[in-house]
Amino acid sequence: MKLVRYGNAGSEKPGVIDAQGKIRDLSGHVADIGGATLDPSELAKLAKVDPETLPEVSGDPRLGPCVAGVGKLICIGLNYSDHAAETGMAVPSEPIIFMKATSAIVGPNDDVLIPRKSKKTDWEVELCVVIGKKAKYVSEDEALDYVAGYCVSNDVSEREFQAERQGQWTKGKSCDTFGPIGPWMVTKDEIKDPQNLKMWLTVNGKTMQDGSSNTMVYGVKHLVSYLSQFMSLLPGDIISTGTPPGVGMGMKPPMFLKDGDVVELGIEGLGTQKQTFRQDA
Repeated sequence: MKLVRYGNAGSEKPGVIDAQGKIRDLSGHVADIGGATLDPSELAKLAKVDPETLPEVSGDPRLGPCVAGVGKLICIGLNYSDHAAETGMAVPSEPIIFMKATSAIVGPNDDVLIPRKSKKTDWEVELCVVIGKKAKYVSEDEALDYVAGYCVSNDVSEREFQAERQGQWTKGKSCDTFGPIGPWMVTKDEIKDPQNLKMWLTVNGKTMQDGSSNTMVYGVKHLVSYLSQFMSLLPGDIISTGTPPGVGMGMKPPMFLKDGDVVELGIEGLGTQKQTFRQDA
């Protein structure tokens, strides 16, 4: 299933994408896409609903973040061997973990705001893992049992805030609108191998990132298991698993986003996003 949330910000409704790519209203079956709805048993019930029996959503509504009420947005740094190489940094001996504030989360096609005093706003296409049930001290072998599905994110980053000022990476990752997720959450049964998905991103029509999740250093199973050793992963938590090469800070000379730039990105089987970057007032 491709589960979606549509409508005005803050009042999105749950939906599912039918075989023709149209949105069907799921609000008669679930209140929203998040929390307990993501449990495997609940998703199994939804999978039995024939989309053709659901009301078709007319027009071209705004798409909201594909998961509601995200409790934690956990990010993994330098998790692609070829991306680590372009930054000149060593592949870490354990996953690098940082948090992105959930207040950064927006819809997949919403405008992204370049913060005041920003000099180095950058892009990162990433594969996200959505947790479906509480995971604590789980093994790699059982890790996927706790995954509800996958989605696309743009881990927008302000590199000066992130790396050139004191403190941790979080403040360069958590600016308002720096967390577009969607367009939909694809349930794990539709993704045969999350470690073999093509990923791409363009800026103003020019390809910047053209990679694959097969260069991920620490795969989905490892990350779910690893994180669960330190904290409980709860339904609706999201793990953003890192980016392939082609980010702005890796260019020679470096290239960063400015007002009016249009970024498009996507992952095989998971859909696409499109954002216009606007200077924040």
